[in-house]
Amino acid sequence: MLKQSFLLAAVSFSLVAAAGADTVQLKDKATVVGTILAEKRDQVVVDIGYTVLTIPRNQIVKLSHGSSSKAVVESSKPVETTPVKIPTPEPIAPSQIAQAHAGLYAANSKAMPIRAVRDLVNQLGEAVVQVRTPSGLGSGFIINEDGFLMTNFHVIEGETQISVEVYHQKNGMLDRVSYKQVRIIAMNKFEDLALLKIDDKDAPKFKFVLMGNADALSVGEHVFAIGSPLGLERTVTEGILSTKTRQLSGELYLQTTTQINPGNSGGPLFNMAGEVIGITNMKITFGEGLGFAIPV
Repeated sequence: MLKQSFLLAAVSFSLVAAAGADTVQLKDKATVVGTILAEKRDQVVVDIGYTVLTIPRNQIVKLSHGSSSKAVVESSKPVETTPVKIPTPEPIAPSQIAQAHAGLYAANSKAMPIRAVRDLVNQLGEAVVQVRTPSGLGSGFIINEDGFLMTNFHVIEGETQISVEVYHQKNGMLDRVSYKQVRIIAMNKFEDLALLKIDDKDAPKFKFVLMGNADALSVGEHVFAIGSPLGLERTVTEGILSTKTRQLSGELYLQTTTQINPGNSGGPLFNMAGEVIGITNMKITFGEGLGFAIPV
């Protein structure tokens, strides 16, 4: 189900700042009080508690850090804002990742070369799966050779019978295998994520994807998805990254022109190095080229 979205277009409210809060004085005599998350050359990112504001530098008169005085945020003029993702800590070294996550997933330790979608699809196809339940189907992707895989929570919500269809390559041909012993390892309804594991006794070692970093992407970069839209397995669609910070129902998503339809849910969105940088989970049904993915 499509989640309703909104854009904060005006600041017209009053708040009392706690001790230690940062203060941003604007040209129109408005004051924004919160925690400054980042100070960039052209903008300042401020967490005001229930959302994050990006304020252009050319609108700022003064920055005050750690002010202990009470302040009021008031404005009669609209202040256009854009939601942004809160900055994350520095990436963990690959050796630390292996130790911290016990080999649950893998990531490249250095930037990988850009490749053609044609070549990447042949390499990645086996790791993208179809997730089936009695009430519907979605997509998913395997994150390690032991059969752990990611999908959306809404794909398996309320289900106890889950099967996963994998397309193994044998002698240049695709062999479709359905695994019935699938266990739910973890679920997060609020982030729309689920971790599953294929437990069939005769299951082989699986081909898996490498995880990337959505923060490293730039708007306009090419991306592509593999999934099962409307049950059409192994469908490949390509597009660009439209924005990295689309706010929907309080969460930030990657927006892409890559075509996404029911059945793509839970499938991977790849960068052109073949790394997963998003998990596709919804689209706007009354528009074209308006797909969304949970950022990695």
